[in-house]
Amino acid sequence: MRINELFPALAPVVSAFDKIGILYYIGGSISSSIHGIPRTTMDIDIIADIKQEHVEALYLFLEPGYYIDKDMIREAIRHQASFNIIHFDSMMKIDIFVLKKREFDREAFKRKKLDVQDIEGSRFEYFISSPEDIILSKLEWYKMGGEVSERQWRDIIGVLKVQENNLDMEYLEKWIDRLQLSDLWKKLLDEKK
Repeated sequence: MRINELFPALAPVVSAFDKIGILYYIGGSISSSIHGIPRTTMDIDIIADIKQEHVEALYLFLEPGYYIDKDMIREAIRHQASFNIIHFDSMMKIDIFVLKKREFDREAFKRKKLDVQDIEGSRFEYFISSPEDIILSKLEWYKMGGEVSERQWRDIIGVLKVQENNLDMEYLEKWIDRLQLSDLWKKLLDEKK
């Protein structure tokens, strides 16, 4: 799925984040589709440094066009978890993951990339995960999911193939080791050949 297909659901959220001052980036299958091989997705994943003082403003910005629950957001912030909102017109679900304090998550957040698309004659700017960090994040999700998700695995291989000559291998290998993903990384490199 291309970003222009998600634009009606995504643009108001990005605009609200920008106006409120919530730092964020898009991850998940949107990021792996942009950096790798596109595929259809049923939702949008956003990692956001959202705080309690942002909740009321976010609610006011999005409530007219989205299902949004202030209590769910407050709970997610308290527990560094996730919450979702649903765009009424498209029924697209947006999962928002509260930025965690873990070193890797903070590092990935600093490395987000600005992407720009021309959509219907308008310039749409948004932040997206780096290709290295989407590989690492998806490897972690794959591992946590019992190493059975073919979609996650194909997403990772797609990013690796498309971005192979542009990847910061030193950064990748450092975090592969720290996140204890060495076995999966070896399997990935063997399969990619």
